[in-house]
Amino acid sequence: MAVGSVPLRRDGLLGTLNGRHHRTGVNIFMLIVVAHWAEHLTQAFQIWALGWPVPQSRGVLGLAFPWLVTSEWLHYGYAIVMLAGLWLLRDGFKGRARTWWTVALAIQFWHHIEHLLLLIQAQTGTLFFGRTVPTSLLQLVLPRVELHLFYNSVVFLPMVIAMVYHLRPSKAEAAMATCTCAPKARASAVAAPAI
Repeated sequence: MAVGSVPLRRDGLLGTLNGRHHRTGVNIFMLIVVAHWAEHLTQAFQIWALGWPVPQSRGVLGLAFPWLVTSEWLHYGYAIVMLAGLWLLRDGFKGRARTWWTVALAIQFWHHIEHLLLLIQAQTGTLFFGRTVPTSLLQLVLPRVELHLFYNSVVFLPMVIAMVYHLRPSKAEAAMATCTCAPKARASAVAAPAI
């Protein structure tokens, strides 16, 4: 298979990541995603269960390092990590799993655009939409904390669906597998003779 005149190598970095190291890559990526979720859920608990004011509700890391929460670079950096992880691991997903992973990738691309708008405003000092703080498009209708919980949910849900389909593929999807994440794929990889 080739793109233009450049052949795609299955033994290259992406081929290896979406082949024999896909499970490791997905596990590391999901660990990052779950840690990020833990921060947002901690912040939500601080706001709605403990009654802390939003500026003091910084999650776990933000309590130790308050500047982290106010750094648009941190939030944009995480948006890029998410986008890169979804893109880099995508080829390992087949069939229905790939469809749902792609949905998460598309939503995360938009989420990244929203964070880019915030970063541009923070870095240039030029605030959009007549606001007094950096503001994203959807932040015009939803407060920032609720908006980030929404974005994380709508990216995470298709990722979970993709993982369920990936780990429980149909026979046709298992036959297309390039990784050994699913039990069927692992069994066939072990049973297949070395070439």
